[in-house]
This record gives sequence, C-alpha cells and structure tokens, in this order.
Amino acid sequence: MRTRTLRAPLAPATLALLTLTATIAATGPAEAAATRIRLGGASDVSRTSWQGPAFTMNGDGKILTAPMARAVDAIRGGTGSLDVVVLGASAPASGSKTPECDTVMTLPGINSCTTWTLTATRDGANSQVNTDIRNAEFVFFAGGDQCRYAAWKGTALEASVESVVAKGGGSGGGSAGHHINSPVVYDACNGSVTTPEVLADPYNSYISFTTGMFEWADYGGVINDSHFVARDRMGRTMAFVARAIKDGRTPGGKAWGVGVDEGSSLYLDGSGQATLYGKGAYVILGDHQPEQATSGKPLTFSNYKIWHLAAGQTYDFKNRPTCGYYLRSVTNGVADANLYNGTPQTDCSTPPSSSTFAETEANDTRTTANDASALTLPATLTGSMKSTTDRDYFRISLASNQKLSVHCAVPDAYDADLYLLDSTGSTLVRSTNDGAGTDETLTFTRTATGTGTYYLDVEAYNGSGASPYSCAATTA
Repeated sequence: MRTRTLRAPLAPATLALLTLTATIAATGPAEAAATRIRLGGASDVSRTSWQGPAFTMNGDGKILTAPMARAVDAIRGGTGSLDVVVLGASAPASGSKTPECDTVMTLPGINSCTTWTLTATRDGANSQVNTDIRNAEFVFFAGGDQCRYAAWKGTALEASVESVVAKGGGSGGGSAGHHINSPVVYDACNGSVTTPEVLADPYNSYISFTTGMFEWADYGGVINDSHFVARDRMGRTMAFVARAIKDGRTPGGKAWGVGVDEGSSLYLDGSGQATLYGKGAYVILGDHQPEQATSGKPLTFSNYKIWHLAAGQTYDFKNRPTCGYYLRSVTNGVADANLYNGTPQTDCSTPPSSSTFAETEANDTRTTANDASALTLPATLTGSMKSTTDRDYFRISLASNQKLSVHCAVPDAYDADLYLLDSTGSTLVRSTNDGAGTDETLTFTRTATGTGTYYLDVEAYNGSGASPYSCAATTA
C-alpha cells in the first residue's frame, strides 16, 4: 500500500546472482533500472493448451502456498509444469530479493519463477519483460505501490498479462497486487486514505481510481481492498462502493467491494467460484444510489449487503447470491456498530442431509473406511483428528472422465494432510501443506472406463483436537 508521502528517487538495486540475473533496461538517473532474477529452469515450458484461468487475491503481500498450489494445479490440469512471473514496483529493502519466487519454487508443478522489479512507467514496454510474461502461465503482482501498477494501463504489459489469462493461465497479487486485479482500482496515486477520512467525505482529495485495466471474467463491478480487518478498512470500502455507483464506474447501478484480510487469500476458479483460504474475507454489495455522496459532506448509504467468508467458505461471482448477507449502513459519516459480524437477513437454503457426511470411528483403514460412495457431489465430509495418529478414510466412487476436486478447511488446532488413494491403496494425489490450520486441496481426473472406487484419507500430521475439519468435494 502507498503511504501519504512524497515520492523519493529509488536507489539502484543490487541483486544477488541466483539462477539467471540480467539488468535489461536502464532508466534515467532518478529511477532504478528494471531488474530480472530467474529461478528454476532456464527455458520456458512449451505446451499447446492450459486449463485455467485461475486467480489468487491476497490480503497482504505474502504468497499463501495452498491457494497458489491450487491455482498452479488447475492451470496445468494436474500434469506437467509451468512458468510464473512476479512483478514488483520496488525490490525488498532487506532479506531475499525474490521472496515470492522463493515460495513459488517450493510448490509442485513449477518449472521457473522470474522476478521483475520495474520502477518506471516505460518499463511496461520493455520487450524482455513482455516476452517473459507472455511465455508464463501465471503472473503475480507483489505488494508495494498500486499507483505504479496502474500506470501500466494501456501499455504492452497490460496486454501481455491479459494474454496469459486468455490462454488458460492466471493472475493474482497481494496487497497492492490485490488492488490492481479488480476492474475498479483504488490506485492511491494521491496518497492513502483511512476509514474516518473517507466516511467524512467520500470525495476526499486523497481518493483516486483507475478503471478498465484488468477485467477478469465473472469478476465485474468489483473494487478490491486489502489488509482488511487488521487496518479497519470496511468503512472505506463502503465509501469506495458508494463512489463507484455514484460515479457510474460499474454497470447496472451496483458495485461489490471485496476485502481480504492479512494472512488470507481468495482463490477464484474458471467457473467464477471463489474459495477463502486463511482468516477471512468480505463481499460488500451496494445495490442502489447513495442517499448522500457529495464532495465535502459525510456519506450516507443504507443497507449494504455484506457476506462474511471464513476459511473454506465460497462465494459464486458468476451467479452472485441473493441470500446469506447481513445489513449495515452509514449515516452522516457514522457507520453502524459491528461492521465485521452480523446475523444474515436471509437464509440460503440448507443443503440436504445427503450432501453432508460426518465421519464415524473406527475409520482408520481402507477396510473400515466410511462409505460415502452413495453421496451426490458436491458434498461436504467432516471429521476431526482425535489423536496424533488418527487417519480418517472415506470411500467414494468416480465415473469415467470425472474430475474430482477436494478442498479441506483445517482448523488451527492441528496440521492435517490429504491423500487420494486408488482401490489398492496406492496414492494418486496428495496435499501436504505445512502448518497448523493450513488448508489442503487436491484434484484428480479419472480416465478409466466405468465406475471406480477411491479413498480420501485425512491424516493427522502434527497435533490433534476435537475441532472439526471440513472437506468440500466436487466433481466436473
């Protein structure tokens, strides 16, 4: 995020030689040179088709391994490897010069990760930058300065990123990189603004927007915000939504704010379904003109519809829900209490009992597996890691050419891993992300004819407890 300070000239970056380092384009004396560091394979992957798009919207600058791994797996269709490019507006002040790529290179299915530090608007026309982007399958915008990212609107770089998504790749970002991936961007080019300032005057001079840069399918009418709960940004996102409607920046007289908290990521798949990884996220809908949104006057806007997403919960951006929200208003610049929690005004239909399946012990082996083969997917499998050696097996069935996707929301009480086994007990796919409370995700496509028996195995890796895990299983 930008802070409200004058821009200072950037010092030239001194970068360690890792795998391949090249200084591509020198700029004027007031700006550092564009720099490139490549990790992994020296040559890009060449392939005729990819299975995306997939997107990751992160609440802070760090890459979360679980949603990033899911995006990589979705794009490559579970086979082969791909190339990632990380774009940044400034090099880290200390530590590794490639923190995002350091994380990316630990994931399965990665051929290379290239970090570009770009400091000038004209870097958007850099031929080597654009070659790297177009040859990649995922572009990640690092945290930092979304104003510099917005300056690339209309450049070759914008078109190159769009070409990655168009070929079945993906895009994402954290903090400033989260902001730039929405169709309406709070660009912070005039400085940063706080909730009290923007509620007191939604036309505060520090507020500026960029529109029409990246407009991803099913994600229309959205304005992103980051560090959401940690920096109390609900009120300012409400004001941004009111401004988007009042200024006609979104179609149909509606606008959606998407606020993602620190340590969280909203994964968006090719069908428009978003899944929350981490602490929390919010979707804020304004569906009418503000009662008062005028320069120099406090904001009044009644009945924002707010969806609060916890780990593993979803929001369908293609078929946007009309239920499950709570209401909050702003009156003369004063927001209602309890902005971040509320009782839903409308109840989305409760899934039938057949679409939720709770484990019963003992189910620690394939022989004693809980039989979930009669379930109609999508369905949710629930259980807990009752000991540090607990293993929960669920028997399921898959038809020919059926693609299975499983996402397990793991509580903070323990670290659990997820495996898919065939009928003989051989492991086909696994998800073994480190850390208590870290979600697990896997996908598998059955190519054999007829119907086959498979086993989902949820295993305690570190710790245990009564807190339940929840595994959402879908097929396509």
